[in-house]
Amino acid sequence: MGHDHHHHHGHHHHHHDDDLENIKVAFFLNFFFTLLEIAGAFYTNSVAIMSDALHDLGDSLSLGLAWYFQKLSSKKRDVKFSFGYGRFSLLGAIVNSIVLVIGSIFVLYETIPRLLEPEPVNAKGMIAFAILGILVNGAAVLKLKKGSSINAKVVSLHLMEDVLGWVAVLIGSITLLFWDFPIIDSIMSLLITLYILFNVYKGFKHSFQVLLQGVPANLDVEKIREEMKKELSGISSIHDIHVWSLDGQYNILTMHLVVNEFGTPEEIKKIKSDARKKLGDLGIDHATIEIETADEDCGFQNC
Repeated sequence: MGHDHHHHHGHHHHHHDDDLENIKVAFFLNFFFTLLEIAGAFYTNSVAIMSDALHDLGDSLSLGLAWYFQKLSSKKRDVKFSFGYGRFSLLGAIVNSIVLVIGSIFVLYETIPRLLEPEPVNAKGMIAFAILGILVNGAAVLKLKKGSSINAKVVSLHLMEDVLGWVAVLIGSITLLFWDFPIIDSIMSLLITLYILFNVYKGFKHSFQVLLQGVPANLDVEKIREEMKKELSGISSIHDIHVWSLDGQYNILTMHLVVNEFGTPEEIKKIKSDARKKLGDLGIDHATIEIETADEDCGFQNC
């Protein structure tokens, strides 16, 4: 059992290093490209490229933060943070969401007047940027596709959206070569920005669920209680169950098990080890188990 547990952690750590390396590469790719893009937005006079540049800037920032927080979150627990630094990566996701919201407001401010009075844009320049955008972001997505942390997943999703954003710009700018219809640029900008905001909302929801110590979406307290009762012999009841997640991946549980009679230390040890094994199967990474007798009052009897 001890061996098994150890193996799981080793595996986890290996992923962590890969995630870190991939996030780093994607960060530099993205950051240099964003600078190029902002210049491109002015060169082609395109708000769609501007909103994609914002998208990419948000991603560069989230990659930078993710890289920093991912590094920090792998620090072992210490006297300051007894659960370790896993939550810091969550902070990265939240900071990034806020930046994207501010950027989106700026883009909408630029775009909405243009819906009323479209300005001419450089379609050929837009096509060149769109192709470049698809290649650069595509490469970054492939780098992060294998990531396991919330951070790597969030970031890879962002980059995937960038690829789609650039596909939209490509289609739009090809259309502009054949038809003089500059409002397409503003419409695309609007759609990309609304899409960014929609995803930010979803990300916020998830981050706050973890931050406020909600029960992880893939776990059910009642089901855990049922399974434990079924599995463990000599248990009369289970109460005071708390389940939460450290960072959206690492799940923690505390519970009180009431035994019919207080057995030998060996029996108690067996109950605990069976309980831990079963909880591990149910997706719990860290369990704290309190064992008590029926006539003992812990003060949390009715939870």
